[in-house]
Amino acid sequence: MEPNQFGTTAQQRSTTYMDAGLRRHMNNIYAKMSGGVLVTALVALAVGSSDTLLQLFLGGPQRYLVIFAPLAIIWFGFRPDRMKASQLMMAFFGVAVVYGISFAAIAAVATANPAFAIAVAKAFFIATSMFAGLSVLGYTVKKDLSGLQTFLSMGIMGLVAFSVINIFFGSDMMSNLIAGAGIVLFSGLTVWQTQDMKRMYSPNMPAEMANRMGWAAALNLYISFIAMFQYILHFLNQR
Repeated sequence: MEPNQFGTTAQQRSTTYMDAGLRRHMNNIYAKMSGGVLVTALVALAVGSSDTLLQLFLGGPQRYLVIFAPLAIIWFGFRPDRMKASQLMMAFFGVAVVYGISFAAIAAVATANPAFAIAVAKAFFIATSMFAGLSVLGYTVKKDLSGLQTFLSMGIMGLVAFSVINIFFGSDMMSNLIAGAGIVLFSGLTVWQTQDMKRMYSPNMPAEMANRMGWAAALNLYISFIAMFQYILHFLNQR
């Protein structure tokens, strides 16, 4: 290929355009995901600072509705193949709000207990550091990780099942095993998700489709981050 006046070929210019578009696409996904985390934190603080709201949402059997509501929204109310980007956005922030209500009890205890507040801060810092490192790994690794998808999906389904069972048994040993397995599984999921986001990007993708894919990817990353934070906090809170 003949270089232009700046010494770059058409292939090099195409690669540069692709890289710039991919960076914008990935940054947009992480911005969406970060917005969800921020909404969760703000809702948790708001509900956790109000005894009335805590009692309303978490003071009785209705707390199970709050606990399982994110799963219901994800499984039945988040369909990237059918829904518009605006609808996916609403569903995404709906999940973020419900998680915030679920975390209100954590916020309330952290407000009253400085030692626990430190554990929450440490868990958030560790989860953020891990998430960043795993995302970089997923973005840069050359090996195709698509084979991990089935293993990780089955593992997480098993994790959810054991978590539900343990609500009724309350076994500390099972809680530790679930938390340990959860950190491993969601770490692997973050790496695979990041690579998959990169692989699926196309500079010729229509804006609406790219936006829909962005919300779906943001939700996946959000869930992985929240899960890692919860499981890390579980271990730090035992000290």
